[in-house]
Amino acid sequence: MATLSETYACTPTTERGRGILISGDSRSDSIAYCNGRSVIIRSLRSPLLDASVYADHSYPVTVARFSPNGEWVASADTSGTVRVWGRHGDCALKNEFRVLSGRIDDLQWSPDGQRIVASGDGKGKSFVRAFMWDSGTNVGEFDGHSRRVLSCDFKPTRPFRIVTCGEDFLVNFYEGPPFRFKLSLRDHSNFVNCVRFSPDGSKFISVSSDKKGLIYDGKTGEKMGELSGEGGHKGSIYAVSWSPDSKKVLTVSADKSAKVWDIMDDGNGRLNKTLACPGSGGLDDMLVGCLWQNDHLVTVSLGGTFTVFSASDPDITPLSFSGHMKSVTALDAFLQDGQKVILSSSYDGLLVRWIQGIGYAGRLERKDNSQIKCFAVVEEEIVASGFDNKVRRIPLRGDQCGDAECIDIGAQPKDLSLALKSPELALVSTEAGVVILRGPKVMSTIKFSCPVTASVVSPDGSEAIVGGQDGKLHIYSIAGDTLTEDTVLEKHRGAISVIRYSPDASMFASGDVNREAVVWDRVTREVKLKNMLYHTARINCLAWSPDSGKVATGSLDTCVIVYEVDKPASSRITIKGAHLGGVYGLAFSDESSIVSSGEDACVRVWRLTQ
Repeated sequence: MATLSETYACTPTTERGRGILISGDSRSDSIAYCNGRSVIIRSLRSPLLDASVYADHSYPVTVARFSPNGEWVASADTSGTVRVWGRHGDCALKNEFRVLSGRIDDLQWSPDGQRIVASGDGKGKSFVRAFMWDSGTNVGEFDGHSRRVLSCDFKPTRPFRIVTCGEDFLVNFYEGPPFRFKLSLRDHSNFVNCVRFSPDGSKFISVSSDKKGLIYDGKTGEKMGELSGEGGHKGSIYAVSWSPDSKKVLTVSADKSAKVWDIMDDGNGRLNKTLACPGSGGLDDMLVGCLWQNDHLVTVSLGGTFTVFSASDPDITPLSFSGHMKSVTALDAFLQDGQKVILSSSYDGLLVRWIQGIGYAGRLERKDNSQIKCFAVVEEEIVASGFDNKVRRIPLRGDQCGDAECIDIGAQPKDLSLALKSPELALVSTEAGVVILRGPKVMSTIKFSCPVTASVVSPDGSEAIVGGQDGKLHIYSIAGDTLTEDTVLEKHRGAISVIRYSPDASMFASGDVNREAVVWDRVTREVKLKNMLYHTARINCLAWSPDSGKVATGSLDTCVIVYEVDKPASSRITIKGAHLGGVYGLAFSDESSIVSSGEDACVRVWRLTQ
């Protein structure tokens, strides 16, 4: 069987010009955020390893919030649907409601845990709705907005109030329940991005793209004061969060800064401290989300980097961690300085380094941030192919990448393989044929009559296998830079999607788009393991264990299947739902640990047991 050992979580989905919402549960010191169709929950006590994922939404999720008792989570998506589900165990669905006709941007529980208010986009004037979470019954009418409502909040003490803000520059105040419009506050001159009540309910604050933060009375809605212009933000303020004692707030801005403010009794805010957030000062360092939870000050950048400060001593070097935001399309695992290192690449070209047992270990900075389709790591070098018709040999120096040598192969690469014993030899396949590279030079190009879909070169560089759209495996011997066809193997009934040699080079395995995998004996060319037909969709990736005793396949059907070569295929180990949207990367880190990645932008380590 296989058990989930570690999850290296993705970062929140961010959008330039928009804030994101991070919610927290102070009891467990956990945070929740959204990426794609997933809700990620991770503990601030061990954020690098302790993460869980809820992936039952049918549309991209926009916001998730813990109930007051921490036992339930309400999450909303771009279709206007709110799902209420149990946080623990199998995350059982309690209720599901279609709340708005468009995207939901924010939601909040009432302090008694009985009601939920949601805001966002909709038709007509339906931008806000409050309802009972167990029945879906409406608990008020919300007039007063004419455009998308970006944020909403429940007053955490009685008498209950709801406050909303949005793209019409308004902050609206509602009394109830049942809730009715009380007044509009027209003090901002641009989008109002976030509004939050203080934990004691005495005040609420709104922050806007006009660079202002305004403080109001929590019971009447009357304006009390504003954040000081001295030392204030120089860009749009996207998010705000109160301290637990209601005496301070944390704000983040497009000016790449995070600031802590003291809130006086008269409602004015005085700058307490500007936090030194790490980064190079580039576009990705804009701050779009924040949360003040217990002693943690959490900020999130546009590029998806979390920075966690200590509220009691913000001068202590903060903890920074990140991950992938887009689909992880390729990965590799190797030993480096006695550590099991995992390198993963996402669709946007980001390379992330992980250490098994520790978690996030940094991004690999490249001068050329082109997209990566597939890559291989060998002897302190990354060889990567992209969507720009180029193959790059990138020196790997710890956490940094050296200057890449680019080789233009004249067509978009389909697959890339290195001869591990002589890594200067690389075989790259394109739709029209294959290209042999030695170092940074193209040595030969071979055209094929059938479209090429996959290829691999043997570890010693003496043999190559090319798979085609016709489902055939063409085996070639390599002499110098010349390929000579030896034989053609026919077993597959669909286009070949992946081919890989075993580490001891005695076997090779192939998978196709018709969901079948086959293990072959390299010497006899006979099928060694057959009937590997347990996926329900195309096979995307394949990996061998270091001892050549196991082979694993990953598929579009979200599953990973592990086979033992010396046992019948029916004795397989199946990991169901490994990655929402499909599995696109596989690698063994040792004989009993397999690493997977996929469409959900997460990387997971699975422990195999008998």
